[in-house]
Amino acid sequence: MPYPSQRSFLAPLLLATSLLAGCGMLATTPPPDTRPSPPSYDPVAAIRAAGEREKSVIDVNPLRDPGISTLQDAARRDEQAGKYADAAATLDQALRLNPDSPDLLQERAEVAVHLKDFSVAEKLAHKSWSLGPRLGPLCARNWQTVVEMRLQARDANGAATARKWVTQCHKAGVPRY
Repeated sequence: MPYPSQRSFLAPLLLATSLLAGCGMLATTPPPDTRPSPPSYDPVAAIRAAGEREKSVIDVNPLRDPGISTLQDAARRDEQAGKYADAAATLDQALRLNPDSPDLLQERAEVAVHLKDFSVAEKLAHKSWSLGPRLGPLCARNWQTVVEMRLQARDANGAATARKWVTQCHKAGVPRY
């Protein structure tokens, strides 16, 4: 026969054990992820198409240093060959020479998308936009990059907001009669 002190010790222990066991029975599976899935198309093509579609009256094309142009051309060749890391390294070299170049920053953002470095791509696009003309094709590419990165992050609201910014890149011309 157990002594009274053993009974008083066993009762709370059994109660705690049964409560813990019951907690496992109440656990439910998490709800399914209802966020939209990341897009299955080429986001870089969508980014560049946004720039090509933008027929704003403003299209800023800065004069380019021949050395930087050579680096940009080499990066484009690497990108077309699927050598995204090499393209990124070449554009990083160009950015060391001209760190505030909006078009270089945007090109580097697009290569970051290829490398699936989405947070870097979005940061570079924002920096390009802040340093750039904020209108025209480059602006559209900047904001389309943000749209694509928000879609990759399954952030439908962020993507919708960025789409509104894409439309604000357009500056209509003055009607001439």
